[in-house]
Amino acid sequence: MPTIRPSRDDDIDAITRIYAHHVLHGTGTFEVDPPSVQDMRARRAEVLARGLPWLVAESDNQVSGFAYCNWFKPRPAYRFSAEDSIYLAPHANGQGLGRALLAELTTQAERAGVRKLIAVIGDSGNTGSIGVHRALGFQHVGVLASCGWKFDRWLDVVLMERSLGLGDTTSPQ
Repeated sequence: MPTIRPSRDDDIDAITRIYAHHVLHGTGTFEVDPPSVQDMRARRAEVLARGLPWLVAESDNQVSGFAYCNWFKPRPAYRFSAEDSIYLAPHANGQGLGRALLAELTTQAERAGVRKLIAVIGDSGNTGSIGVHRALGFQHVGVLASCGWKFDRWLDVVLMERSLGLGDTTSPQ
């Protein structure tokens, strides 16, 4: 069984390769140009500086997936809501890694003070991501129809959410 652990600096090359595959071949992200290693290093540093988790799944000393969350929007009122991201290496699909990563990410996000975790899923045909989120208690809240253009076609965005901890039943202060 793979290990889910906090990411390390030396994971960045593998993280960058995994994400580049999704940028070039997938519709889960609407980026069209793969970010550089330096870009991914900066993104990870930003997430960690905010006290939010960035995790990897490791099997046989190889990173086979990663997950993190970052503030949903930059304005202060959103500081208790985070958007999750999960990406797996192509060989790791269908092994339960996405579910394991999201489960641990949810736990760590709650520890970090997140009250609402939001999935902004590229492509309404992305049944794997939609299914993993549903299995872990996320509720469907909407679809932004045809709001992305990639691979010469219009793509939807599926919105799902899950309250963490006390959710909106108490003040987060």
